[in-house]
Amino acid sequence: MASDSQAPAAVKSADRTVELLELLSRTGEPLTLSEIQRELSYPKSSLFVLLRTLVARGWVETDRRGTGYSIGVRALLVGTSYLDRDPVIRAATRVLEELRAEVNETVHLARLDAGDVVYLASRESAHQLRLTSRVGRRLPAHATSLGKALLAEHTDDEVDALLPERLDPLTPHTLTSRQALFADLAETRERGYAVERGENTVGLGCFAVALDFKSPAIDAISCSVPSVRLDDAEHAAQVLEAIVRHAKDLSAILRTG
Repeated sequence: MASDSQAPAAVKSADRTVELLELLSRTGEPLTLSEIQRELSYPKSSLFVLLRTLVARGWVETDRRGTGYSIGVRALLVGTSYLDRDPVIRAATRVLEELRAEVNETVHLARLDAGDVVYLASRESAHQLRLTSRVGRRLPAHATSLGKALLAEHTDDEVDALLPERLDPLTPHTLTSRQALFADLAETRERGYAVERGENTVGLGCFAVALDFKSPAIDAISCSVPSVRLDDAEHAAQVLEAIVRHAKDLSAILRTG
């Protein structure tokens, strides 16, 4: 058993490993040792040893020159095991497929994680004009219907604590003031579903409903619709009715499962 004097060093090493992997998971291009050191402010010598260890274990990969570092395949394997074991994802699979088939629009399952939402499952529309979204994608909760459906499960004070001090815009339509966001969340609570038009992606709208099998809800499903089809009032009403109904059905399944 490690002594008390050994424990802080072990914890610090683990903390640095996690911070490094999280940094690499957020970047699309490989980072050099200097770029990583600039972001994390670790001593270069210990950072190099840590990178070399993670490369050997498959958690980090290097480019052909050996100077650029990116997230490795081992992270994918661990992430996949999370998806495979999660009961909400398993239960949602059939419901998402039925919802997509009914409205022929892209549908998602996502989970609230601090001030963000993380996409856990998606089923794409068959339309040529559609949203393509990947599992594991993380977006700020205030800029998505999924996030707003889940933030509405909390009081304004709780939402204030969850979100970063500054609400950065993803588009010119993103709500970036707390006053505007709190007003939107009040409407979401009143009607039972969240709406956004172009706040996440220009030219795209979305409905989302929280899964109320637990309180407060941490999971929600959504349906994303290009504005050109969302402007069709009949189609928009069909999509909204379908997602509310399927969210209710999925919540019932999760409560009994």
